[in-house]
Amino acid sequence: MTSSSVFIVVCLMIYVSNTQMKVSMADLVDNTCRQTPNNVVCVETLRADPGSAGADVRGLAIIIVDKINEKGLATVEQINNLLASTKDPKRMDALRSCLRYYNNGVLGLDVIAAKQALEKGNPILATQLMNDAAGNGRNCEDRVSTFEGGSPLTSSNTNVIELSFIAAAIARLVK
Repeated sequence: MTSSSVFIVVCLMIYVSNTQMKVSMADLVDNTCRQTPNNVVCVETLRADPGSAGADVRGLAIIIVDKINEKGLATVEQINNLLASTKDPKRMDALRSCLRYYNNGVLGLDVIAAKQALEKGNPILATQLMNDAAGNGRNCEDRVSTFEGGSPLTSSNTNVIELSFIAAAIARLVK
Protein backbone atom coordinates (compact mmCIF):
# COMPACT_ATOMS: atom_id res chain seq x y z
CA MET A 1 0.00 0.00 0.00
CA THR A 2 1.20 3.45 -0.79
CA SER A 3 1.20 6.19 1.79
CA SER A 4 -1.77 7.89 0.10
CA SER A 5 -3.76 4.63 0.27
CA VAL A 6 -2.96 4.27 3.96
CA PHE A 7 -4.04 7.86 4.54
CA ILE A 8 -7.37 7.26 2.76
CA VAL A 9 -8.00 4.09 4.76
CA VAL A 10 -7.23 5.87 8.05
CA CYS A 11 -9.53 8.78 7.14
CA LEU A 12 -12.28 6.35 6.17
CA MET A 13 -11.90 4.51 9.49
CA ILE A 14 -12.10 7.78 11.43
CA TYR A 15 -15.19 8.84 9.49
CA VAL A 16 -16.95 5.51 10.09
CA SER A 17 -16.01 5.60 13.77
CA ASN A 18 -17.38 9.15 14.18
CA THR A 19 -20.56 8.23 12.32
CA GLN A 20 -21.11 5.19 14.53
CA MET A 21 -20.48 7.31 17.64
CA LYS A 22 -23.04 9.91 16.53
CA VAL A 23 -25.57 7.18 15.80
CA SER A 24 -25.01 5.53 19.19
CA MET A 25 -25.32 8.90 20.98
CA ALA A 26 -28.53 9.62 19.07
CA ASP A 27 -29.75 6.18 20.10
CA LEU A 28 -28.94 6.98 23.75
CA VAL A 29 -31.03 10.14 23.65
CA ASP A 30 -33.90 8.34 21.90
CA ASN A 31 -33.76 5.28 24.16
CA THR A 32 -33.50 7.40 27.30
CA CYS A 33 -36.30 9.76 26.34
CA ARG A 34 -38.63 6.88 25.49
CA GLN A 35 -38.52 6.02 29.19
CA THR A 36 -39.70 9.46 30.32
CA PRO A 37 -43.24 10.83 30.67
CA ASN A 38 -42.80 13.22 27.72
CA ASN A 39 -40.63 11.75 24.98
CA VAL A 40 -41.10 14.71 22.62
CA VAL A 41 -40.06 17.41 25.12
CA CYS A 42 -37.17 15.24 26.30
CA VAL A 43 -35.77 14.68 22.81
CA GLU A 44 -36.24 18.32 21.78
CA THR A 45 -34.55 19.58 24.95
CA LEU A 46 -31.59 17.23 24.73
CA ARG A 47 -31.07 17.65 20.97
CA ALA A 48 -31.01 21.44 21.43
CA ASP A 49 -28.05 21.08 23.79
CA PRO A 50 -24.73 20.29 22.06
CA GLY A 51 -23.47 18.64 25.25
CA SER A 52 -25.92 15.79 24.81
CA ALA A 53 -23.94 14.37 21.88
CA GLY A 54 -21.19 13.08 24.16
CA ALA A 55 -23.16 12.60 27.37
CA ASP A 56 -23.96 9.40 29.21
CA VAL A 57 -27.32 8.93 30.96
CA ARG A 58 -26.09 10.87 34.02
CA GLY A 59 -24.99 13.69 31.72
CA LEU A 60 -28.39 13.75 30.02
CA ALA A 61 -30.07 14.08 33.42
CA ILE A 62 -27.75 16.95 34.32
CA ILE A 63 -28.57 18.72 31.04
CA ILE A 64 -32.28 18.54 31.88
CA VAL A 65 -31.64 19.77 35.44
CA ASP A 66 -29.71 22.73 34.00
CA LYS A 67 -32.66 23.46 31.70
CA ILE A 68 -35.00 23.43 34.72
CA ASN A 69 -32.73 26.01 36.34
CA GLU A 70 -32.93 28.17 33.20
CA LYS A 71 -36.73 27.88 33.03
CA GLY A 72 -37.01 28.52 36.78
CA LEU A 73 -35.00 31.73 36.51
CA ALA A 74 -37.21 32.90 33.64
CA THR A 75 -40.30 32.11 35.73
CA VAL A 76 -38.96 34.15 38.65
CA GLU A 77 -38.41 37.08 36.29
CA GLN A 78 -41.96 36.70 34.99
CA ILE A 79 -43.34 36.59 38.55
CA ASN A 80 -41.41 39.74 39.48
CA ASN A 81 -42.81 41.52 36.41
CA LEU A 82 -46.34 40.47 37.37
CA LEU A 83 -45.79 41.67 40.94
CA ALA A 84 -44.63 45.04 39.67
CA SER A 85 -47.78 45.46 37.59
CA THR A 86 -50.46 44.44 40.10
CA LYS A 87 -52.07 46.22 43.01
CA ASP A 88 -54.51 43.44 43.96
CA PRO A 89 -53.49 42.09 47.41
CA LYS A 90 -54.74 38.57 46.65
CA ARG A 91 -52.77 38.41 43.40
CA MET A 92 -49.71 39.81 45.13
CA ASP A 93 -50.00 37.20 47.88
CA ALA A 94 -50.32 34.36 45.37
CA LEU A 95 -47.39 35.66 43.31
CA ARG A 96 -45.23 36.04 46.43
CA SER A 97 -46.03 32.41 47.26
CA CYS A 98 -44.85 31.47 43.78
CA LEU A 99 -41.63 33.37 44.35
CA ARG A 100 -41.06 31.32 47.50
CA TYR A 101 -41.80 28.06 45.67
CA TYR A 102 -39.22 28.96 43.05
CA ASN A 103 -36.56 30.80 45.06
CA ASN A 104 -36.60 28.50 48.09
CA GLY A 105 -37.69 25.28 46.37
CA VAL A 106 -36.98 24.84 42.68
CA LEU A 107 -33.94 27.11 42.45
CA GLY A 108 -32.87 27.30 46.08
CA LEU A 109 -32.77 23.60 46.83
CA ASP A 110 -34.15 21.19 44.25
CA VAL A 111 -32.04 22.04 41.20
CA ILE A 112 -28.78 22.65 43.06
CA ALA A 113 -29.03 19.56 45.22
CA ALA A 114 -30.25 17.33 42.36
CA LYS A 115 -27.30 18.30 40.20
CA GLN A 116 -24.89 17.64 43.08
CA ALA A 117 -26.59 14.30 43.80
CA LEU A 118 -26.20 13.25 40.18
CA GLU A 119 -22.56 14.34 40.10
CA LYS A 120 -21.84 12.45 43.32
CA GLY A 121 -23.61 9.28 42.24
CA ASN A 122 -26.85 9.53 44.21
CA PRO A 123 -29.59 9.25 41.56
CA ILE A 124 -32.22 8.25 44.14
CA LEU A 125 -31.88 11.61 45.88
CA ALA A 126 -31.83 13.41 42.52
CA THR A 127 -35.08 11.66 41.56
CA GLN A 128 -36.76 12.79 44.78
CA LEU A 129 -35.53 16.36 44.39
CA MET A 130 -36.80 16.55 40.81
CA ASN A 131 -40.20 15.27 41.95
CA ASP A 132 -40.10 17.99 44.62
CA ALA A 133 -39.34 20.60 41.94
CA ALA A 134 -42.38 19.43 39.98
CA GLY A 135 -44.44 19.75 43.16
CA ASN A 136 -43.21 23.30 43.71
CA GLY A 137 -44.17 24.25 40.16
CA ARG A 138 -47.58 22.64 40.65
CA ASN A 139 -48.07 24.45 43.99
CA CYS A 140 -47.36 27.77 42.30
CA GLU A 141 -49.80 26.98 39.51
CA ASP A 142 -52.47 26.04 42.05
CA ARG A 143 -52.02 29.41 43.79
CA VAL A 144 -52.41 31.48 40.61
CA SER A 145 -54.92 29.35 38.71
CA THR A 146 -57.81 31.12 40.45
CA PHE A 147 -56.90 34.48 38.91
CA GLU A 148 -59.62 36.05 36.83
CA GLY A 149 -58.69 35.30 33.26
CA GLY A 150 -56.65 32.26 34.31
CA SER A 151 -53.09 31.76 35.40
CA PRO A 152 -50.48 33.97 33.75
CA LEU A 153 -47.85 31.37 34.70
CA THR A 154 -49.35 28.19 33.24
CA SER A 155 -46.83 27.89 30.41
CA SER A 156 -43.83 28.59 32.64
CA ASN A 157 -45.01 26.29 35.43
CA THR A 158 -45.83 23.54 32.94
CA ASN A 159 -42.32 23.75 31.47
CA VAL A 160 -40.76 23.36 34.92
CA ILE A 161 -43.13 20.55 35.91
CA GLU A 162 -42.62 18.57 32.67
CA LEU A 163 -38.85 18.96 32.71
CA SER A 164 -38.73 18.00 36.40
CA PHE A 165 -40.62 14.76 35.73
CA ILE A 166 -38.34 14.06 32.77
CA ALA A 167 -35.24 14.65 34.91
CA ALA A 168 -36.64 12.37 37.63
CA ALA A 169 -37.27 9.62 35.08
CA ILE A 170 -33.76 9.92 33.63
CA ALA A 171 -32.21 10.00 37.12
CA ARG A 172 -33.93 6.67 37.83
CA LEU A 173 -32.02 5.21 34.86
CA VAL A 174 -28.61 6.26 36.18
CA LYS A 175 -26.62 3.25 37.35
